[in-house]
Amino acid sequence: MLRTFEDLGFYCVDNLPVSFIPSFAQLSMDDGEITRAALLVDAREGDQLKKLPHVYRKLRRDYPSTLVFIEASNEALARRFSETRRPHPMGADFSVAEGIRMERARMAPIRAIADVVIDTTKFTVHELRRFIIDQFEKAGKRALLVSLVSFGYRFGLPADADLVFDVRFLPNPHFVAKLRPYSGKNPRVARYIRSFKQTGEFLRRIEGLLGYLIPHYIREGKSYLTIAFGCTAGRHRSVAMAEAVGKALEKRGYMTKMEHRDLERSSA
Repeated sequence: MLRTFEDLGFYCVDNLPVSFIPSFAQLSMDDGEITRAALLVDAREGDQLKKLPHVYRKLRRDYPSTLVFIEASNEALARRFSETRRPHPMGADFSVAEGIRMERARMAPIRAIADVVIDTTKFTVHELRRFIIDQFEKAGKRALLVSLVSFGYRFGLPADADLVFDVRFLPNPHFVAKLRPYSGKNPRVARYIRSFKQTGEFLRRIEGLLGYLIPHYIREGKSYLTIAFGCTAGRHRSVAMAEAVGKALEKRGYMTKMEHRDLERSSA
């Protein structure tokens, strides 16, 4: 579950001690780069859980906060522990049934103040992920991180690419003396590449293809999509195309990340 929040752009921390939560909230606000955070607290906290209702009430007065409580029926929990063959976090000295009963008693005060209670009894893993996305996805953002990677074929294909586009058919700025020293991030280089008819046609077709594909990837539960653009050295054409497509996807509301894998290597 925490991984789904991470995919939605939350800064996630697993099992942070309850007493550290106010300090973490303050540090997050001061950091500036952390806009949303998700903290997972469970029965492993032990006696510290008694402090959580008081800590949360104070936290909610100072920061916009939501307490989400995840639960399931005793039968569903027992089945899940049996399938994973893991002991209950209350300890190996107790049976799974005893652990579930003790955990419910310990968590009851927290459930009582929860803003959202999610019963996962009938959810599959994929259904729970979809529910969390629907509930907590940031307005205007789509729950898929698209990584745009430029690379040079002379250095090999990116091993983790889902989609690869060869842009070596585009005019090469390497053969224009005044442009050769600059990369595809330079506006003059980008304008040169985009001045050709085939570049505009390529971008229109790629944006149309991705506009069709990405929603289907999201419905299938994909969290990351890596799109690679390759040219000879990974310095001009691939860089410019990755930048152009990344900006187009951002305008559509998708979260993007840019990586120019061989840019420094090709300039050496």
